Amino acid sequence: MGLRRAVTAVAALCTASVLAACTAGVDSASTTDGGAPKELRLAIGGESEDGYDPTLGWGRYGSPLFQSTLLARDPDLNVVNDLATKHSVSADGKVWTVDLRTDAKFSDGRPVTADDVAYTFTTASKSGGLTDVTALAKAVAVDKDTVELHLTRPQSTFINRLVSLGIVPKHAHGKDYARKPIGSGPFTLVQWDEGQQLIVQRNDNYYGTRPAFERVVFTFTGEDATLAAAKAGQVSMAAVPSGLAKTTVNGMKLVPVRSVDNRGILFPYVADTGRKSKDGLPIGNTVTADRAIRQAVNHAVNRDALVDGVLEGFGSPATGPVDGMPWYEPSSAIQSSDPAKAKALLEAAGWTDGNGDGIRERNGVKASFDLLYPADDTLRQGLALSVVDMIKPIGVQIVAKGVSWDVIDKRKHADAILFGWGSHDPTEMYNLYSSTQAGTGYWNAGYYANPTVQKNLDAALSATDQNQATKYWKAAQRDASGTGFGPSGDAAWAWLVNLQHTYFVSDCLDIGPPRMEPHGHGWPVTAGITGWRWSC
Repeated sequence: MGLRRAVTAVAALCTASVLAACTAGVDSASTTDGGAPKELRLAIGGESEDGYDPTLGWGRYGSPLFQSTLLARDPDLNVVNDLATKHSVSADGKVWTVDLRTDAKFSDGRPVTADDVAYTFTTASKSGGLTDVTALAKAVAVDKDTVELHLTRPQSTFINRLVSLGIVPKHAHGKDYARKPIGSGPFTLVQWDEGQQLIVQRNDNYYGTRPAFERVVFTFTGEDATLAAAKAGQVSMAAVPSGLAKTTVNGMKLVPVRSVDNRGILFPYVADTGRKSKDGLPIGNTVTADRAIRQAVNHAVNRDALVDGVLEGFGSPATGPVDGMPWYEPSSAIQSSDPAKAKALLEAAGWTDGNGDGIRERNGVKASFDLLYPADDTLRQGLALSVVDMIKPIGVQIVAKGVSWDVIDKRKHADAILFGWGSHDPTEMYNLYSSTQAGTGYWNAGYYANPTVQKNLDAALSATDQNQATKYWKAAQRDASGTGFGPSGDAAWAWLVNLQHTYFVSDCLDIGPPRMEPHGHGWPVTAGITGWRWSC
């Protein structure tokens, strides 16, 4: 969308009766008793096409907004109480007991009880949604404010379900819930014009810190229109890609936020033997199945250049899926931008350029493969095209193709894909590399498998002690013998960059200390919204 067209679109949006005034992204016609504007407008994306039902996956990346969770994370990512007042885990790791606060109410005025918690976890475990509660055997309301969550097996990461799964009301959870959610979070949904805007208002029954703003309007616009809205003073916060982050916007400051939101290249790990998935999709790629190719790409990529050139400096080089997290293993990293090392690996593996066309061959097979990315994602396009240029000098041809998600879905087991991931939960790492998840949706789409790595992943997941779990998570990346899924081992992926999420924020809006954010689904930046204040 061009900038002139974007401004027109935003102006039209602001004529709607619900957006009474378009000045500095707030409703300037009225203020709260504390002097803050009653309405705040945000253009931060995050619209959920599937609606706002936590049992189907809403809120799994944080800040469900309409619902509360049993536990939460503070700005330093420490786990703290929310609906829970305390929790304990049995010695065998299979029973989690949670005591609930007694003052929490849903937005319809009904109290939040252990029955609601048990219902939520039971429903999520059976829904087949994106919130993984498959380890749950049963959830039992012991009394009105105590619930027991019984697992089929110990699961060290289950604490993250208590952090991410918003509690829904048993009495009001029906087929329309995803579009008309009732919860105990700080805001309630008032109106959702799909693809355009979502309006929420303050939940006066909320037990926590009272938000300063009575109403928040989320506008859903493309990159150009979002920037145009920020420049026109029509929103108080605008999420923009790094390529637009150096623009000057009067009355707004740029707030870069650290994240574990990463971008990387998934390699098909097995050779093409004609095998098909259960859905009839082709599996395997003879070129990327060779470890020398995967390691060579990892060594040849200049990640610092990607950060500077594609991310405009708003990010950091990525060496794995969990950089900077407590369970990251630094020894799994390699030195990037080392084309000499890359060439030596290829030569040793028998990949040579016999005809002088600049592309190596082995046994009649050219060192060439396709790299797919979503055609509408300018950041991934920039990364893909840059990687093509970086890899070419070592004699490997990568053909970057911008395609639809429908095409990616059909080719995800046979072509390299430029994916984005990033979570506060190591379960994601398990799913990306576990052979038990091979071919399951986007999890382990390349069919990676290594028995030693799998043993460490399973040990980490089943550990009853978090320190022991961390030890095994690290070993899966690289153990004492050098075995692991990381770039110094099997190099199942070529992780490229970790993003900073970049926001233009009104000079009058104080959002407090930014929190490290996960992959950008939903509204992770609103995790601290109850503490936001208007300073003008």
